[in-house]
Amino acid sequence: MNRNPTSMRAARRASVCALAALLAAATVAVFVFAPAPATPSGPEPSSPPLTKPSAFSRPADWSPYRPAVHLTPAKHWMNDPQRPILIDGVWHYYYLYNADYPKGNGTEWYHATSTDLVHWQDHGVAIDKYKNGLGDIETGSAVIDTKNTAGFGAGAVIAVMTQQHEGVQRQSLFVSTDGGYRFKAYDGNPVMDNPGAEHWRDPKIIWDDARDEWLMALAEGDKIGFYTSPDLKRWTYRSGFERDDLGILECPDLFRMSVDGDPANTRWVLAAGGNGASKGMTTGTVYWTGNWDGERFTADRDEPRWLDSGADFYATVTWDDPRQDDAERLASRYAIGWLNNWAYATKLPTGDWHGGADSIVRRIELRSVDGEPLLVSQPVDALDKLAGNAEVRSKVRVTAASGTTLPQPESDAYRLQVELDAASGANEVRFRVKEGGGHFTTVGYNFVHGVAFVARAADAAAERMPAVYREVRTAPAPARDGTVTLDVIVDAASVEVFVNDGEAVLSNLAFGAPGANGLSVESLGGDTELRSFRLTPLAIAPIERHMEQAPQGNGGSAGKPAAPAD
Repeated sequence: MNRNPTSMRAARRASVCALAALLAAATVAVFVFAPAPATPSGPEPSSPPLTKPSAFSRPADWSPYRPAVHLTPAKHWMNDPQRPILIDGVWHYYYLYNADYPKGNGTEWYHATSTDLVHWQDHGVAIDKYKNGLGDIETGSAVIDTKNTAGFGAGAVIAVMTQQHEGVQRQSLFVSTDGGYRFKAYDGNPVMDNPGAEHWRDPKIIWDDARDEWLMALAEGDKIGFYTSPDLKRWTYRSGFERDDLGILECPDLFRMSVDGDPANTRWVLAAGGNGASKGMTTGTVYWTGNWDGERFTADRDEPRWLDSGADFYATVTWDDPRQDDAERLASRYAIGWLNNWAYATKLPTGDWHGGADSIVRRIELRSVDGEPLLVSQPVDALDKLAGNAEVRSKVRVTAASGTTLPQPESDAYRLQVELDAASGANEVRFRVKEGGGHFTTVGYNFVHGVAFVARAADAAAERMPAVYREVRTAPAPARDGTVTLDVIVDAASVEVFVNDGEAVLSNLAFGAPGANGLSVESLGGDTELRSFRLTPLAIAPIERHMEQAPQGNGGSAGKPAAPAD
């Protein structure tokens, strides 16, 4: 994926413009959403704070949209995640970063670590751009070469990624022998020279145990190419998986999972970033289940599924936990995505950093749903470490005539979990989050069509955004046993909605008026019963900043310096 946000390739610009035009002209929802007048909700109930402000309120010197529980850089630009690796109990994670934004182009790999995938520490740039004559450092993947196949020593961290120079994309290899903190370019780069393709990028590499070789998925325009290698240096083309309905494919992923946790029943999953305009979607992460036979991937069905139906979940990476046994590693994986969209990535109302944020880490499983394998996503369990004292209600009746008064968030980030009675008689229920100053974002469910949705037309950034930003994002989510569950993670600039235990997910940037955090609910076409209601504050998870990276007056708390870069 091209990572020059101030001067994108003509193909990138054309793709984004086409997306905006198609979505503006298309009907993307199965129902018409007419937002209610943008007026604040009724008076908030007077009640003591849920938890101590020191732990649950962002510092006063943070900028208005700095997230409380999402990863962002202290300053400059971020985009694509790079798959984490585990070394001595510590997750080493990289993302694309441009310290020259907005005046200069090119990205490099920025390094962060975590022991729980919730709390993070910065370590600065791990792979610098423009150092070896092959251009900037773009998306790829890092692996631990435990068998010393590449000859740099057992346990060396090997990163293979796209470098782009004068519009030509090649794959290069970089080596770290200090545990992933700093990498050096391989003298034989590029390890894969461009065969004359315009789009040839984003290598994702795994070790194929069954065949004792490295396996790569590479984005090649409207095709995902598959390559194998004995040593990470010499690559042989095997086959391609082609599509003509998803635009330019990017950021592929290929992995094997068990269905319903049964190691005797496994499927391979092929995922990629795609443009869903022709299908009433925005850009996002599509996937197919199927079989990999060592030469080619065969999908179980032609039509792709969406890992997340929101507007802002892209460049997804997934990974398993090598500390688990084989059955556990097949049963579940982690996933993280870039919480942004190229249609408006450079237009967000953030001043001290740019490029959005990373999503919260999710745990994904391949589960049988309505007779077919489906990837389901749920917030990582470690997020519970941030949970404070919850406000809990049961059998809350939301009337069509007057609505009902809800407990109000007293924290900058929170988790809203509700169970809806699908047979209570309403056509639709809508929760307004980040309400205040005439602005709000709507999270709702349409009982008639069995569809969950998020609408941002009334949020504080909507007027300055392209039309695609104001489109209602929807996800089919039929009721299960007469109920629908919504698990909503709200932060300073985002809303992530997990429906029916993660059968559907909608992740969206969302901007309220600075400081506004009201919560209200309304029922349309009848009353709605909330069988259960839980509002849980989430404590701040400040990023432990590398001293040189900490912003002045608007970033996270600066911690001890990271390990030496060299």
